[in-house]
Amino acid sequence: MNSSSDFDWRLIPAFLAALDRGSLLGAARMLGSSQPTVGRHILELETQLGTLLFERTGRGMQPTAMALRLADAARAMEAGAHALARSLSVAQSVASGTVRVSASQAVAVHLLPPLLAQMRQALPEVQVELVSSNEVSNLLRREADIAVRMVPPQQASLVIKRIGKVTLGAYAHRDYLRQRGVPREAGDLRTHDLIGLDRDDSIVRGFAALGMPLTRDAFFFRSDDINVYWQAVRAGMGIGFVADYIARTDGAVVRVLPTLKIPPLPVWLAVHREIRSSHCIRQVYDFLARSIPAGL
Repeated sequence: MNSSSDFDWRLIPAFLAALDRGSLLGAARMLGSSQPTVGRHILELETQLGTLLFERTGRGMQPTAMALRLADAARAMEAGAHALARSLSVAQSVASGTVRVSASQAVAVHLLPPLLAQMRQALPEVQVELVSSNEVSNLLRREADIAVRMVPPQQASLVIKRIGKVTLGAYAHRDYLRQRGVPREAGDLRTHDLIGLDRDDSIVRGFAALGMPLTRDAFFFRSDDINVYWQAVRAGMGIGFVADYIARTDGAVVRVLPTLKIPPLPVWLAVHREIRSSHCIRQVYDFLARSIPAGL
């Protein structure tokens, strides 16, 4: 018999199939292979072991005494191989590792935490690093693995998917509206305290698009920090313009001018092409792609 180091374990299925079926044809059907292939594997195994395993007769293949003695060990070997395959399958299906996600301050503070709490239940072995910044993280430089963005990245080597949109509205606290009244049409906003952005001119441009040109001086309070901005609305400082998913977090803040048409913002999910080889990043990406639209 040859050294066990030269033994080819891949020949065992053909041996067991021939033992169970009693013929090359039956063994080939059992394995989804061909007769010549099964016959060659059995011959290779006999050569490696230096002994005859089957007597070829007109009635099929009759196992020798040596084959019967080896059968139990071969079946144990097969069972071990199946157990190993199942373990590998489970290990691959359970994502584990650290994934770094980048998102704007608004998304990171108000939208993602409850979604990540759900993901904790679905992917318990995944650790998340959340980068809360309005700066665009460079995925190519590995500043993040996955980015949630309101503008599509331009790098051609990224996988980019539009997953939804952020709807916005005009909101104010009930206390403010009790004191100042509820605006009935867009023009009434000129008589109200408006909360605006500082260096960001998106709200000013939005009003201009609606045919209501306003200067930044029309907003008595201004901040580019969305968390400060939202707290100003909640404090009753005036009427602000925020995402609907943020406004839903406080029942005392109500929408005004529901017919005011504010263009929604698209939401993009971007990831490095490494997603194809990283099971962990793929699982997180797929979870966010499903859950963010629902959260919005």
